[in-house]
Amino acid sequence: MTNDQLRQALRELNTERDATFAFVDADPCVVPNAMLIPDEPDHLVKVSDGKHVYIIDAERVAWIRIG
Repeated sequence: MTNDQLRQALRELNTERDATFAFVDADPCVVPNAMLIPDEPDHLVKVSDGKHVYIIDAERVAWIRIG
């Protein structure tokens, strides 16, 4: 998955849903009340729960659950 594809998939994150990310060879990561941070000059995919910022490595994502 590319950063652009991941960003497209995460567009519906608006702090009303949790997002669970499963990565290749790593434990899943749950981001409560997730919000996609708009693209910044560094072009990293970032998600926030309002307290923390999570940088998501698109190439390592195995699946995502939004709920």
